[in-house]
Amino acid sequence: MLALAANDLVRGDVLRGKFRNSLEKPEPLVPDAQTHIEFEMLDVLHTFRKGHRIMVQVQNTWFPLVDRNPGQFMDIYHAKPSDYRPTTQRVFHSAGTASRIEVNVLGQAPKIVP
Repeated sequence: MLALAANDLVRGDVLRGKFRNSLEKPEPLVPDAQTHIEFEMLDVLHTFRKGHRIMVQVQNTWFPLVDRNPGQFMDIYHAKPSDYRPTTQRVFHSAGTASRIEVNVLGQAPKIVP
């Protein structure tokens, strides 16, 4: 019998690529170019049981939770249906260009004795 995996969203956030360097001065991403993006997702000290795994998703839209992404550098709120383009997200894994995720790990919690 196969065990079904359950996925629970424990943290989610949005960073539009055009605001990766400044919220005041959006910049377009260059198609097919590697772009360094630093993004810190605030945590609330989640605890995962031994043997459990985490999954990270990188995507260009989180519709319908967040407005649709037209896939090009423009004012999203004035996008017409004809403005929407397909997009590709890449996570690199070659030596020297690898993407990475840094995860802080706390030590074992102290035992509380009544």
